Amino acid sequence: MEYLNKIIQPYKGLRREVYILFISRFVNAIGALIFPFMTLILREKIGLPESQVGVITALSGLLYAPASILGGNLADKFGRKKLLIIFQSLGMFSYIICYFMETSIEMVYVLISASVFFGIAGPSHDAMIGDITTDDDRDGAYSLLYLGFNLGFAFAMMFAGRLFANHLNIMFLIDAITAFIALALIGFFIKETYDPSKKEETIIDSSSRNEMEAAFEGSIIRVLLSRPILIYFSLGVFGYRFIYSQWSFLMPMHATHNFGVEAGSLVYGNIGSLNAFTVVFFTPVLTSLFAKFSNLKRVVFAGFLFSVGFGILGFISFKWVFYLSGFIFTLGEILEAISVMPFIMNHTPSSHRGRMSSVLPIIMGAGFSIGPLVMGYVLEYTNFEFSWRFASVIVLIATIAMIFLEKFDKKNKAQNVIEKRNSKRS
Repeated sequence: MEYLNKIIQPYKGLRREVYILFISRFVNAIGALIFPFMTLILREKIGLPESQVGVITALSGLLYAPASILGGNLADKFGRKKLLIIFQSLGMFSYIICYFMETSIEMVYVLISASVFFGIAGPSHDAMIGDITTDDDRDGAYSLLYLGFNLGFAFAMMFAGRLFANHLNIMFLIDAITAFIALALIGFFIKETYDPSKKEETIIDSSSRNEMEAAFEGSIIRVLLSRPILIYFSLGVFGYRFIYSQWSFLMPMHATHNFGVEAGSLVYGNIGSLNAFTVVFFTPVLTSLFAKFSNLKRVVFAGFLFSVGFGILGFISFKWVFYLSGFIFTLGEILEAISVMPFIMNHTPSSHRGRMSSVLPIIMGAGFSIGPLVMGYVLEYTNFEFSWRFASVIVLIATIAMIFLEKFDKKNKAQNVIEKRNSKRS
């Protein structure tokens, strides 16, 4: 009982808005069926070759970048809530349009449009989480929200593979309906978290913030130049996202190549369920076990787990190895997910959360875009085994870079403590 209380301790005493977002994410994730199967939709349903699938996936990611920048600026200028509701609704309606369409190249255009709408809405959501948390409860809040999404996603993946085989249009409808319910929860139960006219937060007193979160006058460029560690950190996470993008790109193609379309899509769907259930059961455990570690230290461990988890498929590709791979890289995913955004928000001024939630994810998320593009061509000229080994080396290099960054940050913090002590004595 004592150990159980220790595990759930980070989730106690959070603000009401955090629990509302937890429910919202859970509901939304129950219908999160389209994105995980995007590669198979393009390849198996529409019939595009691997290289074109990579190009389209990359294009969608490239369009996400300017959309996210626009969304971040609008979130800091007009507030988080209204931007989130407007553009996430447009993304939802795009899926409703797909429900009535035949699987064809025209569907690709609608899916890309949905990606743009969700890209504009994304920074508002991330900024809202930063608005309702402080550095004291932020790790627990992000861990809980991550847990909520994956709890719903676990249920979704239980039937996603079967729906994909024969009822793709139903997948679009379910995704749209659950997104609407999730958005309604935010609309009715969470008030605007940031007042741009006064440049003030509306839920948390700014006096409870750390000095790095104080409002800042100037552009996002000036903020980043004053905090270069955020740029280096984002470049490191880029390598992590490069290999993680293969979870939805290389892995489903490898599975269907090895075991056939129907059996392979079922294996991939089962790995999705394994991924989600591993998150559900191990997120509280890892959050508790690594509570005394810095965010950067946890990210280092995540990198090693990514390298091993994905890299193992470059040497052995039996069915059970796919499941082992899914378990190992999911442990890395957990450590990364509960560490990246808290680290960023702890170093971001409240006045720039929307813009920071757009600019840095673009750098980090470029790995998602470039990963499929690069690996599509690597796969076309080599094979699955070499492709997994190549991607594993990329993330290993990024992990080594994170080790040096963690040591630098630790040394810098120690120096700051010494300087503060000396200033007090003088």
